[in-house]
Amino acid sequence: MEDNGNAALYFVDRHAEHNRAHKPAFIEAGEDGRSLTYAQLEERSAQMAELLEQSGVHREDRIAMITLDSIEFPVIFWGAIKAGVIPVPVNALLSSELYGAILQDSRAKALFISEELLPVVEPILKDAADLRAVFVIGKDVVAPYFDFGSTLKGCKPRDTVQASEDECAFWLYSSGSTGRPKGVMHVHSSLKATSDTYGWQVLGIDENDIIFSAAKLFFAYGLGNGMTFPLSVGATTILYPGRPTPDSIFEVMKSAEPTIFCGVPTLYAALVAAMAEGVPEGFGQLRRSISAGEALPAEVGKGWQKITGVDILDGVGSTEMLHIFLSNSPGDVVYGTSGTAVPGYELRLVDDHGAEVSAGEIGELLVNGPSAADAYWNQRDKSRATFEGQWTRTGDKYEKQADGRLVYCGRTDDMFKVSGIWVSPFEIEQALVTYPEVLEAAVVAAADENGLDKPKAYVVLKDGNGVVGLEEILKEHVKNAVGKWKYPRWIEVVEDLPKTATGKIQRFKLR
Repeated sequence: MEDNGNAALYFVDRHAEHNRAHKPAFIEAGEDGRSLTYAQLEERSAQMAELLEQSGVHREDRIAMITLDSIEFPVIFWGAIKAGVIPVPVNALLSSELYGAILQDSRAKALFISEELLPVVEPILKDAADLRAVFVIGKDVVAPYFDFGSTLKGCKPRDTVQASEDECAFWLYSSGSTGRPKGVMHVHSSLKATSDTYGWQVLGIDENDIIFSAAKLFFAYGLGNGMTFPLSVGATTILYPGRPTPDSIFEVMKSAEPTIFCGVPTLYAALVAAMAEGVPEGFGQLRRSISAGEALPAEVGKGWQKITGVDILDGVGSTEMLHIFLSNSPGDVVYGTSGTAVPGYELRLVDDHGAEVSAGEIGELLVNGPSAADAYWNQRDKSRATFEGQWTRTGDKYEKQADGRLVYCGRTDDMFKVSGIWVSPFEIEQALVTYPEVLEAAVVAAADENGLDKPKAYVVLKDGNGVVGLEEILKEHVKNAVGKWKYPRWIEVVEDLPKTATGKIQRFKLR
């Protein structure tokens, strides 16, 4: 028989007979938080495979997971993979309408949902024609729903099925920064590819690490941080199901004392602002911080390093590539840049005609690497436009520096010209957040009285109250920082900016 390429063998089953079998793989944050050892994960995921079989969910069927970051998440995810069933983790912050669209698009045979999220999803369940069963994770589960915990306990463990490394293992829906999410299909080997490259060669994770990812397991960045990387080496993950705010993050840091912290730029900015008076308890063991989801403003990275003594490794990944493929590295951090290619990946910057650009020029980023998705589900035109043989188009514009580092300029759809010269919204945003009063900024194109595009800025202030004449002060600040023609012609103060669950600013909503 050919070698079994089922990813669950590597990430779950092999640990059960190792000396780390009784080591916690997952610990829920909080005083009453539950834990799950490696041996328990192996057994319960095998029971999960049997639960699916008993429920009439068979190989290559899909199951939807609208599941908070709890110990049930890895049990469901890996149990499905053991059974050859396709788990589809879904953003836990969507609207009823989008949940309905995803359930119909994926044709999920079963839904596994946290009790807290059921009220949002319940109204659309009647229209999900392919659903056979809904399993609820909670304490007060009533018919017609099944109690996941009690149902799982009644199942005998089932063997991990034979699978090819090239076989579809799971889907993730894109975060929808520019519209309706797309089903991104990943194969078994993609998971190990990300741990072999970024996890080991950039992050440098080992079995003694305790990792806390504020980014959730339901999207690609969080899935790698909180599950793929720690399970690849036998480390421990701290799970936190709540909303990541400075106060909640500080509580988790205090109780768990992680060695690795994973966040997004928006959260780092808020944490830096909240730590103006000093470092809270729980940061003493921290050795590594990483960021993705959107480019990290240089001032935020410098502020975090000054306060904690730990650099943020800013990187770039995507749902299509599963995790980070372009990053700063330990001992080689240059804030304001996205770094260089992660070992195992190739990068190209091309112009509108597909020709590679020279140093100092801006081009669209293409990436070639072992973790690329197969395609988008049922979206052939978009698949063909994104996946070009071995190369995947990212839709991001970058400037190539002479030293080979790449500097983020914006999404292809976000770029615009002023006086015939390309303008990077991110460059203006970085300039704005260097002003002491500004916490966050987003820049889009807006038409002036002549119908010509000019920059318009939306800013969030640190204390909510601006100084007199702030608009003109900020305009001059940007002129001095990045150029006379790049300053925002209009500046609007807002309470917050529209974002995806991954922390990406949804500029199309501002436009």
